Amino acid sequence: QVQLVESGGGLVQAGGSLRLSCVASGIFRRLTPMGWYRQAPGKQRELVARITWDGNTNYADSVKGRFTISRENAKNTVYLQMNSLKSEDTGVYFCNSFPSNFNWGQGTQVTVSS
Repeated sequence: QVQLVESGGGLVQAGGSLRLSCVASGIFRRLTPMGWYRQAPGKQRELVARITWDGNTNYADSVKGRFTISRENAKNTVYLQMNSLKSEDTGVYFCNSFPSNFNWGQGTQVTVSS
């Protein structure tokens, strides 16, 4: 079993920045590709960024150039640096493997005010 704990969300004005963290514990293999997902109000959960164990990244078009995913394998931690935030970035952010195979954590709420 792998447990995922996300943190770092909050309320921020449009144009601001936030850095999210996700710590994996339990039986977690450091080679696991990881992703950040978000669920906006009334919408399905979507993948916004993913990263391989060795740092190759891929982003949804909506966040490309604004978000940066990274990881510290020694700490079983994945980060999402979010800059130039927009109101449409509002939602609950989750991390999980890519594809998502672990139980979902509680996520962290990001609210961007315009």
